[in-house]
Amino acid sequence: MKIQTEALLVDLTNRTKKLVQVAELLRNKSEEALNFKQNSESWSILECLEHLNLYGRFYLPEIAKRIDENKGKNESVFKSGWLGNYFSNSMLPKEKLNKMKTFQNMNPINSKLDKRVIDEFLSQQTEMLRLLDQARKISLNKTKTSITLTKLIKLKLGDTFRFVIYHNQRHMEQAKRIENGELKN
Repeated sequence: MKIQTEALLVDLTNRTKKLVQVAELLRNKSEEALNFKQNSESWSILECLEHLNLYGRFYLPEIAKRIDENKGKNESVFKSGWLGNYFSNSMLPKEKLNKMKTFQNMNPINSKLDKRVIDEFLSQQTEMLRLLDQARKISLNKTKTSITLTKLIKLKLGDTFRFVIYHNQRHMEQAKRIENGELKN
């Protein structure tokens, strides 16, 4: 995938802003509604968001660190790496979400959660917006980040942004389906 760098950053910023809007609406729900689960194996809305917070706790500091290291000047075009493009595209929300196994350390199932989960998610999205803005000054191609799976694989910063934000969207869609009673496990 090739895309104008500015167009990519604008798209990712807009996606993140939409996530903030949905999370703000979720704040108005009761904790009972936010913790509702269809069954013991499914996630609640808060568990969806806590899952995202768990990833954010790794990726946001990692992205900030790599931006601070500043690897090269911003290019006009971002060219996705094959692995980064694969990971990112696999996270894009689809009409019928394909189920994926969650790593044990990223699975919040049966956690005792409250609305602070939403506050943390919103705080993380504010940080993501700040990082997207800072990324305008550096190379999204040459700057590489570690991933949660292994330190041996590094992704281009542009792909990391895509992966994390698409992942956020995927699970926000899941949360909306839970809220609307549409998700069947």
